Amino acid sequence: MIALQSYVRGQWVAGSGDPVRLHEPATEAVLGEARPAGVDLAAALAHARNVGGPALRAMTFPQRAELLKALAGKLHEHRDELIDIAARNGGNTRGDAKFDLDGASGTLAFYANLGLGLPAGNVLADGPGVQLGRTPRFWGQHVFTPRPGVAVHINAFNFPAWGMGEKMACALLAGVPVVEKAGTASALLAFRMAQIVVDSGLLPEGAFQFLAGSASALLDLLGPMDAVAFTGSSRTGALIRGNRNLVARNVRVNIEADSINPAVLGPDAEGGSDTFEQFLANVVVDMTQKAGQKCTAVRRILVPAAMVDEVRDALTERLRAIKVGNPLDGDVRMGPVASAEQLRDVRAGLQALAAAADVVLGGPEPIADRGYFVAPTLLVARPGDAAVVHELEVFGPSATIVPYDGTVAAAVELCNRGGGGLVASCYSDDRAFVEGLVAGIAAWHGRIWLGSEKTLGQALGPGAVLPATIHGGPGRAGGGEELGGLRGLQPYLQRTAIQGDRAVVGRMFGLDAHAT
Repeated sequence: MIALQSYVRGQWVAGSGDPVRLHEPATEAVLGEARPAGVDLAAALAHARNVGGPALRAMTFPQRAELLKALAGKLHEHRDELIDIAARNGGNTRGDAKFDLDGASGTLAFYANLGLGLPAGNVLADGPGVQLGRTPRFWGQHVFTPRPGVAVHINAFNFPAWGMGEKMACALLAGVPVVEKAGTASALLAFRMAQIVVDSGLLPEGAFQFLAGSASALLDLLGPMDAVAFTGSSRTGALIRGNRNLVARNVRVNIEADSINPAVLGPDAEGGSDTFEQFLANVVVDMTQKAGQKCTAVRRILVPAAMVDEVRDALTERLRAIKVGNPLDGDVRMGPVASAEQLRDVRAGLQALAAAADVVLGGPEPIADRGYFVAPTLLVARPGDAAVVHELEVFGPSATIVPYDGTVAAAVELCNRGGGGLVASCYSDDRAFVEGLVAGIAAWHGRIWLGSEKTLGQALGPGAVLPATIHGGPGRAGGGEELGGLRGLQPYLQRTAIQGDRAVVGRMFGLDAHAT
């Protein structure tokens, strides 16, 4: 059994207090334990601020980019080992583990490439300068500079690699040291990644620290130059955002939370067409990849009423072909959910959905004597009785077909009932329908994915988070943003308006050529 440790102040530290067991989701065997206390959090923050931050900011953007490039390569070297850990502690199939791990190394590599094109300094222009007086002599320029604080990253259990990698990439490139807190259920993978990062010796001392236990007390110690990025439930997100110290000291907080993501099938998408087949394939992937434990997974499938039977039958046939079992078995295509707690939550959620929708396939009933397994579950909402479908996120392999009348107005109204989402997807070749839907739902969603006959075979599905575009959304999705190219650095940079003689301001450090 592995006893997880935290890495703070340049050393590995064993925790204290009652242990939290980490299990193999497929067998329920105990793999390790994490103890939540025993770390001097104030000293860890001081080490980051006084040692890690200055060391990072002594480097330029391109130099820090080189660190990210090397980190991406180092993690890729250990890919097979990490895949095995993801299978055992996360319940991931090999494909699911690759999705997580390659997302981490790929995002690090993306930001490395981005950073190599930035100026050799620590100042970025925010757009072009502007004349402030009667002549160009008096000039204004907005600039970004690294904030002398700490980035505290509270990561979710479902993507222990990708979640940590994407947050680290943005903060480190910005010149801000990180404290990474792993989601406990799958923390063995994050712990091993932390060991690889530390053993590589690539990062300056104090630039990277890792917590295997709780980070809640850390929030009371943060100051105005620090930042918190959280991925997880809206309930926990609300507690973090409402922390008295974070509010009083105006600490930057970025929340990525619940999302009841809709997939809309346009009335023009006929059965058998490329657009229809792409729709089916993407919905099945989103329902079963990571056992449905993705914040971007489709939860509501909006289908024209006349096509409900056809879609129901086609999805049922494909979902029945998904073999569920131990992810270490090569022919298994969906593993268990991550923990006993997660299993309880998913079953309770499916029971609540079944009160407003008809279960077509699967359901909350146990499908194995041991392990945290849930069957892929497809439901069809009953007319006039579907409020819970738009309000409850079941974080597992489940989605509900919601009939609509085929009009743009009806699709818009149903999409927006989710109260704000990370991603909505639309499958249609009718330009008027697509444009009307986008106009109606854009304000309520952080990302809109458009599928058509021209994207078949050319695009990753809506469940994939790509570093060049933002990840986040309004309302119940948390109101935050991550990634999005250079936008991902902004939580860790300060925007300042510089005013004065254009010869000093407008051409300072060659900023005109490096606007963000």
